[in-house]
Amino acid sequence: MASNYNAKEEDGHQPAAIGHGGAGTVKNKKPDNTAFKQQRLPAWQPILTAGTVLPAFFVIGLIFIPIGIGLFVTSNNIKELEVTLTNYSVWLAIFHPCYNCSQSYSWNSTKPCTCSVPFSLDQPFESNVFMYYGLSNFYQNHRRYVKSRDDSQLNGDKASLKSPSKECEPYRTSDEKPIAPCGAIANSLFNDTLELYYIDPNGSRTAIPLVKKGIAWWTDKHVKFRNPGGNDNLTVVFQGTSKPVNWRKSVYELDPSDPDNNGFINEDFIVWMRTAALPTFRKLYRIIHKKPNMTPTLPLGRYILEVTYNYPVRSFEGRKRMILSTISWMGGKNPFLGIAYITVGSVCFFLGIVLLIIHHKYGNRNHSADIRS
Repeated sequence: MASNYNAKEEDGHQPAAIGHGGAGTVKNKKPDNTAFKQQRLPAWQPILTAGTVLPAFFVIGLIFIPIGIGLFVTSNNIKELEVTLTNYSVWLAIFHPCYNCSQSYSWNSTKPCTCSVPFSLDQPFESNVFMYYGLSNFYQNHRRYVKSRDDSQLNGDKASLKSPSKECEPYRTSDEKPIAPCGAIANSLFNDTLELYYIDPNGSRTAIPLVKKGIAWWTDKHVKFRNPGGNDNLTVVFQGTSKPVNWRKSVYELDPSDPDNNGFINEDFIVWMRTAALPTFRKLYRIIHKKPNMTPTLPLGRYILEVTYNYPVRSFEGRKRMILSTISWMGGKNPFLGIAYITVGSVCFFLGIVLLIIHHKYGNRNHSADIRS
């Protein structure tokens, strides 16, 4: 049996189409003759030689190492003190002043528990001192926890105040009333009260003034969080709503003495609503402003931290702590960035030396072999 064979068809070429006039027309599939489609664009490719690589390693090392040392020294100059408020160690827990509170207090307790934690400062703290509370083993980054809020309600929307988002479930309603503020984040608000006292040499106690305003981000305070408008009386504004399940008082009672720090714009509440990325975190609680004279903000000596224990952490095996810290131009105490710069700079400098030795040892040999050939 005979068969027709067409080489062009095998190569992927289609037979010419027959037009109305009977003449065959071939469709041209050749790309346009442009620099882009013909791959004629100008390009630059570095040629890695010993003369370019070795100086780069040494320059990176010489730049990174001094920067890292500066960052590390600056971080170490920041003064910081951490006071543990819970201790579940078998041998040490019974000696901790807040042991009884941590063991007995729960969300169902009707009365707060108080304890006093003594500590000492071995060196004075100058300039502004920032007081933080810290929690461990608390996963604020959980997906459902992060979504459990109503930003429209927090921004003062009246419709959302009466009908919160379904994302707030199961903390959306209580006693058939909408919860304000709704959601798991607001429901778990940190509500311990911390008071700091300095013990004078004669044994008397002097209260350290703690400033509660200025601890939240400006954008949060003035943009994201607003009280519902229409009435300056927050009791009337929040009428018909219910407080969160774990709260002891309503949102309009957070700071009734200061209208600029009450309701949704309470700064303790705003700071808590900015969720942390890691299970061990700290949040700003108070600021101790620098004194106008030359005396230290916190002189060295003995102190007492009075804790009104309202926030149980035993149920999730958490830890609570209080941190006193100064800051610098780079923020709080964190040696990681300095260590990272020193490590990268040292590795680059070491690799530069190793490659220089290899080049000095084998580079001349290869050059001599080229001359002989």
